[in-house]
Amino acid sequence: MLTTIKRHCGVLILFSLAALPASAGEVRVYATNSAGDSVHVIDPATNKVVQVIEGIETPHGVDFAPDGTRVYISNEADSTLDVVDRKTGKIVKKVRLSGHPNNIAVTRDGDRVIICIAEDKGGLDIVDTRSLTLAKTVPLNGRMHNVYVTADGKYAYAGSVRHKFLSVLDLKTEQVAWDLKFDKGVRPMTMETAPDGSTRRIFVQLSELSGFAVVDFAQRKEVARILFPDQPNGYGMAEGRADTPSHGMSVAPDNKSLWVTSVFANGVFVYSLPELKLLGHVALPELKLPGRAPIGALPNWATFTPDGRLLYVTNSAIRSVSAIDTKAMKVVANIPVGEVPKRINTLALR
Repeated sequence: MLTTIKRHCGVLILFSLAALPASAGEVRVYATNSAGDSVHVIDPATNKVVQVIEGIETPHGVDFAPDGTRVYISNEADSTLDVVDRKTGKIVKKVRLSGHPNNIAVTRDGDRVIICIAEDKGGLDIVDTRSLTLAKTVPLNGRMHNVYVTADGKYAYAGSVRHKFLSVLDLKTEQVAWDLKFDKGVRPMTMETAPDGSTRRIFVQLSELSGFAVVDFAQRKEVARILFPDQPNGYGMAEGRADTPSHGMSVAPDNKSLWVTSVFANGVFVYSLPELKLLGHVALPELKLPGRAPIGALPNWATFTPDGRLLYVTNSAIRSVSAIDTKAMKVVANIPVGEVPKRINTLALR
């Protein structure tokens, strides 16, 4: 039994939550709370929180061992990769990193965790998951923010906000295969996969861009920019989010649609693939306070269930995760989590 204390509207609330381990074939969604020092675990079958991982100050990225036994979480406060036993939710190892970490990604074989180092010296730390030690740092000459592994497992791609570039790392040689410069900082990204498993395109969110860039992976260049429809509501402006009007995106598991969060629209825009035709918009909840204009949810990262039926979006302003029915294109649940939910990722147990 896990006991958690939370403060809401100045009142301390004490509740107990049993940590319910998932079994083979089940799915769990993990949301890190960057100001809550916790990670909430959601069961998509019920849209309920079934576990809270605590004791990680300023958790950032989250990913998993392929067999589901471990959860890897980057700890910004301690500059460590925290290794968590999935069933118990307890930290079993803290791996010291070369600097301040941001997002992480696990290789397809599970042998390595790649961690963005968000310091001026920059680079990608690579942790060996067998020895749970820092194996090496790949220098990239910039503060690295996000990293992802391609579906075929051949490459990792990472972006820098401050230094405005994307780097693609060959995972066989652990050397940079190519770089691409942008005119704005690189924010969250996602990929479109070809039928043979190779990477067709990378979609890139950029600072101050209400939309996203399109990168052709084979050509190694930006080929388009897609702008969202005008949204005059002004969500996010009062909260100082003009530099990150769009900060979360995910391609559906069937590779037929791209879902992109918008702070200004307070929702998610949906595009067809490969055409990139706008299919619609899903509105997210507002926070209504007496005597004030409604505040948007400040949506961030997004993750699908493996069947593509549900998309989960973190709402950093209202301490919740929204579950979106992708067929109906509407929110079907708003799940309370911790303070300033940030990264979100899906674990499917085999």
